[in-house]
Amino acid sequence: MTVLEDLLKIPRFSDLKLLTNPTKATTIVESIEISETPDVANFIPKKIFLLTTAMVYKDNQKDLISLIDSLKEQEAAGIGIKVGRFIEAIDPDVVAYANKINFPIVQIPNTRPLGALLHQLLNYLWDTKTEQLSYALDIQKRFSNLLIHDVSIARFIADFGKMINTPVILVSPYRKVIAHSKHFTQTSKPAEYYVEQLVNKYDSWIEDSNASFMIKDLNQAPLQIAGFSVTVNSYFPHHLLILNPEQVPYPMSEFAVEQACLVLSFMLYKNQKIQESLDFLKSDFLSQLIEYQQTPHQSRRDWLDLGANYGLKKSTQYQIVYAVCSQTTTTETKIKYQKEESDVAFQWLHETLPLKIKHISIFKVKNTNHLAILIQSKVEDLETILNETSLGLSEKLPIRLTFAIGNLYETAEQIANSYIEAKTAYEEMLTMTSIPLTHRYHPKGMKSLFERMNLEDVHYFCETTLKELAYPVEDSFIELRKTLQCYLSFQCEISKTAKEMYLHRNTIKYRIDHCAKLLGKNIQDPTNSLNIRLALELSERSNNHQ
Repeated sequence: MTVLEDLLKIPRFSDLKLLTNPTKATTIVESIEISETPDVANFIPKKIFLLTTAMVYKDNQKDLISLIDSLKEQEAAGIGIKVGRFIEAIDPDVVAYANKINFPIVQIPNTRPLGALLHQLLNYLWDTKTEQLSYALDIQKRFSNLLIHDVSIARFIADFGKMINTPVILVSPYRKVIAHSKHFTQTSKPAEYYVEQLVNKYDSWIEDSNASFMIKDLNQAPLQIAGFSVTVNSYFPHHLLILNPEQVPYPMSEFAVEQACLVLSFMLYKNQKIQESLDFLKSDFLSQLIEYQQTPHQSRRDWLDLGANYGLKKSTQYQIVYAVCSQTTTTETKIKYQKEESDVAFQWLHETLPLKIKHISIFKVKNTNHLAILIQSKVEDLETILNETSLGLSEKLPIRLTFAIGNLYETAEQIANSYIEAKTAYEEMLTMTSIPLTHRYHPKGMKSLFERMNLEDVHYFCETTLKELAYPVEDSFIELRKTLQCYLSFQCEISKTAKEMYLHRNTIKYRIDHCAKLLGKNIQDPTNSLNIRLALELSERSNNHQ
């Protein structure tokens, strides 16, 4: 990109004199044209610098104002008028008007043939573009060599910063510094200092894929940062930040930066696919472990040895946390978005949780976008840590992580129990009106087995087991039911039941005998006792739900 000001600074064009305000000579010049036609603006593209002798206007220069207006409307870069042939000097009123509308006028001396000047200017423009392209291709070649030699991303960024002679930073989708050039080792502020400023000042900077921003340097002076999107994922790209882009030496062009972004995309994509293959093996191991441990009468296997490569350790504390990204009405149908969102959350957990919890291993749950976190140590403030982790990510990206927590177990052979509990807790969360960030599994007992039964089936079980005591209306049956419940809760001990109900033990004995006759079964029998207990609980719950 060449501006008029750059052209006029070149020594070979030093005899061209800018008559208008120098600060307005920043118009972009893409080509040069010669014309003496008053309506030339109708036949030229934008960003043209027009050369003319203005012979049509030799008797009335005021008409140049109409030409200038038409060129301004066409977004021309400016006009160069040759003096000494048809016009001895350019009318000050014309220059004043051009200044008023910020349109550059350049005076060309009589010694300059316009044809020769046209070729010189065009050659410079063409040479500039050729040189920029050649430089960009040279950079691409150097980058390709780095790729072939499988250098790390850190080495790549360091070399790129050296090539363009200005600080460079690569940040992750959630704005963590992945790599930076060596410029920052010579300052008192790390790369994170500049990223933090950028994040604090521009809340939506991630939404601007390629943009320029102003922050403060170490001396609190204005500092420009150019941001470029590095696309590995469609919805959550990485970003390449270049500090002081205006100081990048010529002929470094934006095209060359795009080449760097393209090569970085390949490198990050390659690393991502390698990691995905390892994660697949890891998730496959978890799937086998859960499935095997749920299958009865299996021979014992050394899971610690089998899972050593996947982070499984010897411990007396094993616990599973089931992690899922909550979906909105906008994202619930976007399958690709959900996959990328889960991958970003997976990386976030990998980088943040090990700093707060010892001996953890994070798995992708097979055939889902869910995650399973295996904790192998006792954590007192687990829910607080998980809440902070979720909020930390949501502050950086529109991702809301929720966690369902299974119980703690002592052996690796019981990991499946904690996993099932965590997944059950997650399913419970889905039924809640307002889904919390964390939710623990709470045992429900045998009655939970009947929760999904038809209400008519529950009533049938209760009525056939308890007869008149299932849903009593008469006072005598209500009292018998209360006595039966208390008797069973005190393990069929008459004395304790009598003490609890403030009744004589003979009264309790009479009532229990009456219940036994009414139900037609021995209440002390273990099987009968279990069914009666369950029927009492279910009939009370189902009666409340009516």
